[in-house]
Amino acid sequence: MNNDQRWTQGERVRHDRPSERRPGWERSIIEKLATESLKEQKRARRWGIFFKLLGFGYLAAVMLLAFGKGLFQWPGSMDEKHTAIVDVSGPIASGEPASADRIVAGVKAAFEDESTAGIILRINSPGGSPVQSGRVFDEVRRLREEHPDTPLYAVIEDLSASGGYYIAASAEKIYADKGSLVGSIGVRSGGFGFVGTMDKLGVERRLITSGNNKAFLDPFSPVKADEVAHMETLLEDIHQQFKSAVREGRGEALSDDPAIFSGLIWTGEQAVENGLVDGLGSEMTVARDIFEAEKLVNFTPAENLLTQLTGGVGVSVAKRLLTELSTIRVGE
Repeated sequence: MNNDQRWTQGERVRHDRPSERRPGWERSIIEKLATESLKEQKRARRWGIFFKLLGFGYLAAVMLLAFGKGLFQWPGSMDEKHTAIVDVSGPIASGEPASADRIVAGVKAAFEDESTAGIILRINSPGGSPVQSGRVFDEVRRLREEHPDTPLYAVIEDLSASGGYYIAASAEKIYADKGSLVGSIGVRSGGFGFVGTMDKLGVERRLITSGNNKAFLDPFSPVKADEVAHMETLLEDIHQQFKSAVREGRGEALSDDPAIFSGLIWTGEQAVENGLVDGLGSEMTVARDIFEAEKLVNFTPAENLLTQLTGGVGVSVAKRLLTELSTIRVGE
């Protein structure tokens, strides 16, 4: 080992001794450690943001695939002539997808779009509320008068019964598949009686009211003839409203067979014969062959995100349990 090597080694040994290190070396080391820590935190933050964005992107893609028809629904190109679709799907009731507010809003938007060649009410419903059905009927008829140059037809898929047909009658023409089920023009009120069950269980009913009829058709009390008679008058009144709407909507096309208003249901082919339906067809054939606008654009207002993600299960079950004991429905 030569002198230069010994000197270099000696210098390194001297600099490694704490007593001979430069002043402020502790601060320098702390600054370096702090700097490296900050850099590491920034790197971790960037990767965290990246993975969060990746997760949100994945979730958005899944939602788009699963709920795309309802969540991400837009009319599309307004420069191209198209056939507007408004869905009437499921039970007709306030707060449901087939509520009067949603259906009317969709029809109004379709009429106001300048590129709409014609509108189709695409119906697949067992019926529901006579009030909601009547509101749709009245508003569709009014909008048709305001926009006489834009035809509005109804197309029945699997089922258009009761309140579903009430709404279909508001259209200029009605088409259905030969296997569709159509009609059920009637009104019903259903419930249960638990008087015998309470007697067997030894349960005593205690009911206090102000007003002789406040406990009208109470399921835990014996049936009263005068209450049943009054309910029958209510149902008959609503039935007459239903029949008047159908006669107004169908006009001379409707057969004079009284069985039409008996609550019976018919196939699409039978419905053509008795005048409940004008012809056999689908939304595609109506759009292509009658409106001559094969492109279909759905104007049905989308449900909110929470309702779609939860399916409205809890709300629907609760509403069903609370209303099933005493309800008035147009058929269903």
